[in-house]
Amino acid sequence: MQIKLDTERLELIVLDAPQLRLWFNDLPALEKELDCTYKAEALEGHFLEIIQGQAKLTEENAEKYYWYSFWFLIRKSDRTVVGSADFKKGPNDKGEVEIGYGLGKEFEHNGYMTEAVRAMCAWAKQQPDIAYVTAETLLDNQPSQNILKRCGFVETSRGETLWWKV
Repeated sequence: MQIKLDTERLELIVLDAPQLRLWFNDLPALEKELDCTYKAEALEGHFLEIIQGQAKLTEENAEKYYWYSFWFLIRKSDRTVVGSADFKKGPNDKGEVEIGYGLGKEFEHNGYMTEAVRAMCAWAKQQPDIAYVTAETLLDNQPSQNILKRCGFVETSRGETLWWKV
């Protein structure tokens, strides 16, 4: 069962385990399967390592894969993947899940991520055993902090990074 959320301008699709593997092994095949064009973050370096690690977790947690996989942010007007987001792992014992996200450079400052984070948080909080969505930002990442504030997050702790909760 593929989970999809619709916002005003975006379709958010959770990649299942085979799709997640296609993302980094055969992007053209995934684009064909989802009828989209990928123009989001480059699949390299640390980001690629994260995706590969999440693929293993997604396979190991097939019943609740949506907590471990990535969600594509597909712009409805032209079926372009502008970014991706994930919940990093399943809920902890406090009912918290952590959200992470990123956009392709050319799509920044258009409100896409705010739109997606709002939708994903609303969906997450409707799921059993979820009380809060958390997020971590670097101290100097004001754009990401602004997204979280627009989505109703409040800062909960400050150290080497900032932690947020909604």
